[in-house]
Amino acid sequence: MAKYSMRKLAGGALALFLIAGFTLVDSSAQKRRRKRRASGPRITNPAIYQPSANDNTNTAGDTSNTSENANSQGNTQNTKASEDPEEMKRTIRSLSSQVDKLSDKLGQMQEDQRSLVDLERLSRGEQRSAQLHGEMRDVQAKEAELQARLEDINYALKPENIERATAGVGSTHPEEVREQRRKQLEAEKLRVQGQLDHLAASRASLEQAIAAAESEVDRLRKKLDAADQAAIENAKRKAQAEASSQSSQPYSSPTPTPNP
Repeated sequence: MAKYSMRKLAGGALALFLIAGFTLVDSSAQKRRRKRRASGPRITNPAIYQPSANDNTNTAGDTSNTSENANSQGNTQNTKASEDPEEMKRTIRSLSSQVDKLSDKLGQMQEDQRSLVDLERLSRGEQRSAQLHGEMRDVQAKEAELQARLEDINYALKPENIERATAGVGSTHPEEVREQRRKQLEAEKLRVQGQLDHLAASRASLEQAIAAAESEVDRLRKKLDAADQAAIENAKRKAQAEASSQSSQPYSSPTPTPNP
């Protein structure tokens, strides 16, 4: 009986222990669930934020205000720069100086081009003149040769020389032989005279061509000499103008740098 009561008490104690354990486990589980609920639900699909029309309007307004401020500042600076007469004068002087330099360079290039053309023409003129002089020497040499031959023919045409030349020819009609000799000399004289006339015409034409070529060469030489002299004078004037402009500029003393 006593043993049965002890077992009953032990079973009741074990049951109480198990009930107490289950109660503690259930309370701890409830606490964890409450903590999870307190921390908030977990976001699995976050929503994408889209700016509204008011936000765009505000942003555009801020951008336009910034650009308007920048434009107003730039306009203010431009107005100040344009209202400065000294700055405008300096700008005008600088532009005028650049235009003058460009004009001088263009004029110098054109002058150099003309000089090159004149030099080429002068070279061709000198070559032409030398060629014409060579042809003239040839004509004169032929004329001298033909003139000497013409003098010989005239000397041979004298009656005594014809008779002397035909004296050694045996003939029953010596007068016919002399006449034949005279006709041969006359024909040769006409031929030589024709050649001399042709050479005389050629010589006259060459003389005119030589005179024209030498005149052109002389003109081109004078033109080139005048261009060289003008270039020297222009260089001197530019040097004097630069020297006078440098001397007329006021001396600006350097601004002392402030000590830190």
